[in-house]
Amino acid sequence: MNQLEQLKQFTTVVADTGDFQSIKQFTPRDATTNPSLILKAVQKPEYKPLLEKAVKDHPNLSTGDIIDRVLVAFGMEILKIIPGRVSTEVDAALSFDTQATVAKGRELIALYEEAGAGRERVLIKIASTWEGIRAAEILQKEGIRCNMTLLFALPQAIACAEAGAQLISPFVGRIYDYFKKTTGIDYMGAEDPGVQSVKRIYNYYRKFGYKTEVMGASFRNTSQILELAGCDLLTISPDLLQKLADTEGAVERKLGGEANSVSIEKVALDEKTFRFMMNEDAMATEKLAEGIRAFCADSGKLKQIVTAMR
Repeated sequence: MNQLEQLKQFTTVVADTGDFQSIKQFTPRDATTNPSLILKAVQKPEYKPLLEKAVKDHPNLSTGDIIDRVLVAFGMEILKIIPGRVSTEVDAALSFDTQATVAKGRELIALYEEAGAGRERVLIKIASTWEGIRAAEILQKEGIRCNMTLLFALPQAIACAEAGAQLISPFVGRIYDYFKKTTGIDYMGAEDPGVQSVKRIYNYYRKFGYKTEVMGASFRNTSQILELAGCDLLTISPDLLQKLADTEGAVERKLGGEANSVSIEKVALDEKTFRFMMNEDAMATEKLAEGIRAFCADSGKLKQIVTAMR
């Protein structure tokens, strides 16, 4: 049995792509998208018709509203392929605006419901800023499930869990990138700072009984993925899914069951403590800001493509 099939015995595998063919090939339960993945997908000839239809069908809508329909069109196609949930991202430009994020989350869910998808099959992706976490708290109470993204540090994870978020996506690869760049060390396996961060979060949640799901994300190699076997979910790009599918060799469960034996202090978290802890963590502060900027840039490119088609 290849490593991908073995991994699926311990962990829910999620496809990190907007490419339907890849999703069909690897039969994941769920799929995640983001502005960068959608931008990449709409530039492929096979997906251009989805974009053209959204523009043609809604000539009087703003560019931003048309893009929401493109995101939902992609999501609906993905839901035809997978048995589980699709994640669709709120515009990263709203990352510091709680009310606008809440409004956008409601709009996206309404579009999905209008298209025939139940809200239990959709996760609204929101950046894990203090404002984004507050928006998720409101949306969750309305039965709109949230996937908290751009998550790099324990205070973000704790705040998300206390807000009742359905799921968090801690970014393994981007943490690894930061420490590789700053130390010059090419970390592998259990020594990887990104892997260690997710393990810490996973164990914290288990120890203190949080129900929020942990989904490791943003992987750079299969070593990082295999080191997190047993995590609730792992969202993996098509190239790494392919590598796992092509590789034989035993996969061991690395997470699950050991949390109570780990020495972890409970953190009392309010807004001031959250902001101070984030400020103390140079990596998390830099990567959160950088991630928001990158998603905003790709959303901007998507808007330019839509504007040019009108």
